[in-house]
Amino acid sequence: MGLELASYGTEYYEEMADVDFSDSEVVSYVRDTLKSVAQGDTDRYNQLIGVMHHSEGLAPDEVALLVTSLKALSGVVSYVDIVLHEALLSSIFGMSMWNYGPDVVDALVELIKSLAVSNGVFVDSCLDMLVRNFMPPKSFISFLRLPRGCIIKDEVLNRVHAALTDIAYLVPLAPSRLLPIILRRMPNMFDNEALLVIYVESMFRLESSAIGELIGSTMLMAVVDRLVDLDVEIGWDEIIQEDASKGIFHMELEDVEETEDFVVKDGSKFSKGTMCGLNFGGNVVADKLDSLMLLTCQHLESCYDEGRLAKVFDTLLQSFRITILNAYKSKFAQFVMFYSCSLDPGSCAVRFANLLSDIFMCETHPPLTRMSAAAYLGSYLARAKFLSSSLISYMLKRLIGWCYKYIQIQDGEVKTINPEAHRIFYSGCQAVMYVLCFRMSSMVDVPPLKSQLFQMPLEQILHHPLDPLKVCLPSIVKEFLRQAKAARLFTVSENFLFSDLLESDSSKAFGGTERLDMFFPFDPCLLKKSDRFIRPNFVYWSMVRTTYDDDDEASGEEDDDNDDDDAARSFDEHGIDLDDFESSMNKMSITPKARAPMRMPAKIRPSTSPESL
Repeated sequence: MGLELASYGTEYYEEMADVDFSDSEVVSYVRDTLKSVAQGDTDRYNQLIGVMHHSEGLAPDEVALLVTSLKALSGVVSYVDIVLHEALLSSIFGMSMWNYGPDVVDALVELIKSLAVSNGVFVDSCLDMLVRNFMPPKSFISFLRLPRGCIIKDEVLNRVHAALTDIAYLVPLAPSRLLPIILRRMPNMFDNEALLVIYVESMFRLESSAIGELIGSTMLMAVVDRLVDLDVEIGWDEIIQEDASKGIFHMELEDVEETEDFVVKDGSKFSKGTMCGLNFGGNVVADKLDSLMLLTCQHLESCYDEGRLAKVFDTLLQSFRITILNAYKSKFAQFVMFYSCSLDPGSCAVRFANLLSDIFMCETHPPLTRMSAAAYLGSYLARAKFLSSSLISYMLKRLIGWCYKYIQIQDGEVKTINPEAHRIFYSGCQAVMYVLCFRMSSMVDVPPLKSQLFQMPLEQILHHPLDPLKVCLPSIVKEFLRQAKAARLFTVSENFLFSDLLESDSSKAFGGTERLDMFFPFDPCLLKKSDRFIRPNFVYWSMVRTTYDDDDEASGEEDDDNDDDDAARSFDEHGIDLDDFESSMNKMSITPKARAPMRMPAKIRPSTSPESL
């Protein structure tokens, strides 16, 4: 059919070339051609359609004819009938602007705008045609890497977005008709990365335009949804199954230099392109996610520069609650929130912390949602370098206050530990201890904050028969107690009574099959391209100054091997058998293969140690 129509186009060209038509005569000729279809005369009409089918290898005269025909059609759009001229409309709407030069594209855009304005029945088709031109033909993808390809990309997309803006201005209902088209045409996570990226670029461009005032929030949420789709698709377990003993989750990238080959902390060599060795090297889905995360961070940065981040952040908060908070195996999509908060520590960062604490404390939310909020809040307070110490102290006060009220309600009713029944309480306790592992030293160095911390009823909570020290993750408990002892956080001499810190049945029951007790959402981001936005705002464990000094730490490490008496005494004061404790920790080996299926095991450590916090 295409070849047949193309031959008609040749006949049309030859006929038009025989006569020197003026512009008005060409318009009249095309109008008569359209009108003749109603009388059953379709020869010239088929020839006109054939002109639209020419796209490659056009001679200058053929280009001129195509431009002339498109301009003539723009002048007679009132004669175009959606039924009689269906074939012509199909040819026009099927044209790809990426296949033509600027003259043809300009004429085509004018025709599309004229059709949209002339009759409401054409609006959806015109908008759909423009949205499809967000992406080039697949044959053009490799050309995008070349300078000339980038120039063509800019030329096409500038015209597409200008046309959308004009149509939205001339047809007030156009934006509401445009939104479902954009969402329907959005590439899925299995499509080519270049096409997905270039499409999302156009979505962000629309979000920043006047059209974005009406539909921008929905488009932004759609992008976040796609990030989560890609995130949960990454086969994390499969990536580390080859050799989980290499401890990929223990690797933090702050010391990695940009060299062709680098050596990570364990002395192993990995190439520059493997994104921290084992993680995601050659993983197509992770590469797509990384590219979209990079694009999203760049867009958020531009929103901040334009002074409209606060409005965009409203949408991000809503999207976080709906999509990310309870996402299955979310690993990296949440860093969109982290980065946006870093851009505005005085407002966005505080709002996010308040949202998380409010969700955790709200009894109307499902238990898993509240546990997830606690994990997010603890990880956020621990890792966000841009948070003020006063905000961290305030949030700890809220968490500890809630936990204290909880044990007051339980007084006299606790016979045995039931981690499943009190899992929300334990998630709050673990969040508190996790934050203090990172922040205790900086708090005790500031007298007002130290006073606030020492006045919080944390010791009463940990002494309660619910015994959070026995239920929470052992590695966090160990590091917390070590720092608390050095900081003299506890003021009374009562013992913390629990048998050992092995990953016990009680500890496992707290997290349940989902193991939310091991979920730390803002562990180091392992996506290479987008990491540059996160790294300057991120607290790595190696940056943390603990309440014990380096000499104490070195002594503690020696004691781990030699059962030093001084270290034993420091644990004895808390009722901990150091020999049993260290034996338990040495035996503990929790690998992805050994664990039950998890609901949210993002960046879970196979064997969590203080060094991996």
